Amino acid sequence: MSEANESKKMIFSGIQPTGVFTLGNYLGAVRNWAPLQDEYNCIYSIVDMHALTVKRDPIAFRQKTLESYALLLACGIDPEKSIVFIQSHNPSHAQLNWILACSTQFGELSRMTQFKDKSKKHPDDVNAGLFTYPVLMAADILTYNADLVPIGQDQKQHLELARNIAVRFNQRFGETFVVPEPYIPKVGAAIKSLQDPTKKMSKSDDNPNACVYILDDKDTIIRKFKRAVTDSDTVVKFADGKDGINNLMTIYSCVTGKTMDEIESEFAGKGYGDFKIAVGESVADSLKPIRDDFNRLMSDKAYLKECYTQGAQRAFRISNKLVTKVSRRVGFVDVR
Repeated sequence: MSEANESKKMIFSGIQPTGVFTLGNYLGAVRNWAPLQDEYNCIYSIVDMHALTVKRDPIAFRQKTLESYALLLACGIDPEKSIVFIQSHNPSHAQLNWILACSTQFGELSRMTQFKDKSKKHPDDVNAGLFTYPVLMAADILTYNADLVPIGQDQKQHLELARNIAVRFNQRFGETFVVPEPYIPKVGAAIKSLQDPTKKMSKSDDNPNACVYILDDKDTIIRKFKRAVTDSDTVVKFADGKDGINNLMTIYSCVTGKTMDEIESEFAGKGYGDFKIAVGESVADSLKPIRDDFNRLMSDKAYLKECYTQGAQRAFRISNKLVTKVSRRVGFVDVR
C-alpha cells in the first residue's frame, strides 16, 4: 500500500455506521468517492465515534460498523489506493477534538441546525456529544489537513465551522491547518424519498417503501419503485410541480448516464408504470455487483481485519505528525 503522494491534494470523507447505505447515500456521496482515488490522496473513514451520540445496542453496532466498512470496499473504495479505516482505531481524532473544542465558541455550536433537529427527535437523550460532535467532525478533517471534503448540502454548515476553527487556530498559533474546501457533486447530490419526494431519502423514514437500500434484492427494489409517488399527469417530463417524476428521472439519469432530454424521448408515449419499472430494473442491475462483492467480503473477516488495521496504521502515521505539531503550538510538553 503506497503512502500519500505529496503532489496530489488530500480528500477526507466519513460515513456513520448506521446501517446499510441508502440509494441516496450511494448516488449522492459514496459512488462519487471511488473515481476520486486516482486524482487525489483519499482518506475514507467509518466514523463510529459520531454514532455514539444516539443510544445503540453494542453488538448490533459492532456488526453494522463491519458491514459499513465492507460496503465501502464493495462500492469501489480500494484499500491499495486509499486509506480506509475505522475512526475509533485512530486516537488522533479524539485528541485533536479536545484541543479544537477549546477553540470553538458555545454560540457557534448552539446554531448548528442538525443539533436542533436531532434534539427534537431524541428529546430523552440530548447529550453533550450530540452538541459538540461538529467539533469532532472538524478534527476528522483537520487532522489530515484535508484540502477537500465531499459533502452533501446538509453538511455545509459543519464544514463552515471546521473552516472557522482552522482559521481561528491559525491566527492565534500560526499557520497550522489547511482551510478545507467543499467538494459537492453536481449530479445525484439530493435523492428524494420515493413516498414524499419533497424530502431527502432517509433510512430513518417510517415508511419502508420510501427508501431503497443498496443491498435490497431486485424484486424488492422494483416493488418499491412501482409504489413510488408521482402525480396525476402521465408524461415523463422534468418540470416544476412534478417532484416525484423529477426524482425518478434524476435516479434513472444517475444509473444510466442518460440526460433528461434522452429520458423524455425514451419514454415519450409511455406511461408512468413502464417508467417506474425501467427505473427499478436499472437501479437493481447497477447495484448487483455491489451486493455480490459485499457478500464475498463479509465471508472473509480476516481480510477485512487486515484492511482496516493497516488503514488505521496509515491514518495514524499521517495524523500523528499534525497532532504533534498542534500540541507543541498550544504549549503541551513534548512527550520525548
